[in-house]
Amino acid sequence: MQKGKIGVSSDNLFPIIKKFLYSDHDIFLREIVSNAVDATQKLRTLANRGETTVSVEEAKVRVSLDKENKTITVSDNGIGMTAEEIEKYINQIAFSGANEFLEKYKNDANAIIGHFGLGFYSSFMVSHQVEIVTKSHKEGSQAVKWSCDGSPDYTIEDTEREVVGTDIIMHVNEESEEFLEKARLSEILTKYCKFLPVPVVFGKKTEWKDGKEVETEEENQINNVAPAWTKKPVDLKDEDYTSFYRELYPYGEEPLFNIHLNVDYPFNLTGILYFPKLKNTVEVQKNKIQLYSNQVFVTDSVEGIVPEFLTLLHGVIDSPDIPLNVSRSYLQSDSNVKKISNHITKKVADRLHQIFKDNREDFEKKWDDLKIFIEYGMLTDEKFAEKAMNFFLFKNTDGKYFTFEEYETLIKENQTNKENNLVYLYTTDKEEQYSFVQTATNKGYDVLEMNDVLTTPLLNKFEQKYTDKRFVRVDSDVVENLIQKEDEKDELSWDEKDELSPVFQAVCPDTQGINYIVDFKDLGESGKPIVITRNEFMRRMKDMGQLQGGMSMYGDLPDSLNLVVNTAHPLVKKVLEAKDKKLGEKFSTLKADLDAQKSEREQLEKAKEGKKEEEIPSADKEKLEDLQKSIATLEQDKRAKLEDFGKKNKLAKQMVDLALLANGMLKGEALDQFVNRSVELIK
Repeated sequence: MQKGKIGVSSDNLFPIIKKFLYSDHDIFLREIVSNAVDATQKLRTLANRGETTVSVEEAKVRVSLDKENKTITVSDNGIGMTAEEIEKYINQIAFSGANEFLEKYKNDANAIIGHFGLGFYSSFMVSHQVEIVTKSHKEGSQAVKWSCDGSPDYTIEDTEREVVGTDIIMHVNEESEEFLEKARLSEILTKYCKFLPVPVVFGKKTEWKDGKEVETEEENQINNVAPAWTKKPVDLKDEDYTSFYRELYPYGEEPLFNIHLNVDYPFNLTGILYFPKLKNTVEVQKNKIQLYSNQVFVTDSVEGIVPEFLTLLHGVIDSPDIPLNVSRSYLQSDSNVKKISNHITKKVADRLHQIFKDNREDFEKKWDDLKIFIEYGMLTDEKFAEKAMNFFLFKNTDGKYFTFEEYETLIKENQTNKENNLVYLYTTDKEEQYSFVQTATNKGYDVLEMNDVLTTPLLNKFEQKYTDKRFVRVDSDVVENLIQKEDEKDELSWDEKDELSPVFQAVCPDTQGINYIVDFKDLGESGKPIVITRNEFMRRMKDMGQLQGGMSMYGDLPDSLNLVVNTAHPLVKKVLEAKDKKLGEKFSTLKADLDAQKSEREQLEKAKEGKKEEEIPSADKEKLEDLQKSIATLEQDKRAKLEDFGKKNKLAKQMVDLALLANGMLKGEALDQFVNRSVELIK
């Protein structure tokens, strides 16, 4: 028996291995099984070259669990090692200057593995002792056994092993006994070794017999050694891609289509990405892309490794240029990973454009399921956004689809405003905003459907990019003002509006979080008596605030709604006539008194002009002060009378409630009262 010390300061190495090198301790099995697969593939290479006579036809990796003796064994029929090779690859850890390296990276231990192949030592994360029993493929080799208890000391001695290959025997420590459960090991193997290129066997397959699960004679191979992404696209049919998707996501809904990645320059990259059906939200499950390195699972947490919008895709990316055993933060900064990420973005955009060109009809059918992904990409990745302009589609309320260029041609003549801006009208809910959509289309305008969660940020982006384009929701103003062709003219004076406003303000609902601003327009006799509109800017700011989780100050602001009263409508005129009749002579006298006092105040204010404070007579100052107080009192009295009239006028209330009802805003008790009032008015 030979004894010795591992050729690196284990006082530094083992604590790093056990505690810091891997964030997930279950990764030890991936490392040991991957090493066994590598050893098997190396022997295959030698056999193909005629450099060994050892048969590799039945080569497999076996994982065995001995719960009683608390061991996990990984066995292979691979290349094996001699005592000298153990000394070189295990004891000396295959690199020089290890102590200096460990010292340099002691605070970034994840940088160690991947550079120097320390995968074997991950076994000490779960083991108090590890043994290697190995026999080299070299003719006449003696089998040897290496043993180490996690200290710098090891032993190596001759032993017996019938066939070429290696056994790694891990004596599991007390803290890691969860790994002695068959179900736990099976879960880890499925996660990390599902697509390794050499058969990996773990126990026997089971079946239900007489009400219980029993083992069969058939070996339980846990991996598919030739997954679809390792094959050439020309060798695969549509059903092969669908079948592989089901293998990855057994309960997933069938995807829209896929992209097969197959690149060998300037880096190696294979994989298949699937476009899932995305609903009208970005709150979908991400991390559905699995990252592999030579068919060895690396991670499914790909945010920061691939562009944000690509995390919505499903599938597999495999590249030997992706470092296998490093932290995600290391992956994010790796230059190869960045190049791969940029390439995938380009391939995705090119593939979408190709599908659009090859079969536009099918692309349009899939647009509603696809648009969230494309919009998300346009918002988060500028290079993708540029390419996406070739296949981004608008959909109008007639269900027709247009590219950006096509739609501009359609509306340019009729929807250009007086500032020469092209106005894109849209609805976020064509049923809820039906009357506004109809009014706009009756005027000859075309209306788009923009009805997903990313609509607001996307429109903001379009307006920033194209400063001569405006996006306006159909309920943001009365139809005459949606696309202003000429300067707006006021039908009523400020004083007239000031007198009418309290009448309708008085019957607006007192709803917390909503402010109503009363305005007056001539919308024609056939127009609706009252229309409720929402200011485009304020609504968008609120939408953005809510989308950002209330981070914006606009998210907490109350809703501001415009109550537009149609001065030309017969019912509105009826209310105005009733106001004059009801308030009568006393109200006329109050207004005359108020007008006289305002006139007197104006004269006194004019007399002050150009004078210093001390030059103004005290009597004038006192008179002005008295007038201010009297005018305020009269204004208050006037408003109170107007509000009192409004509250008692059932027709005014009915018209406001009709407008609320048309906007889906009349509910509960208010709706019940509206129905009862309607019955009374009909009588």
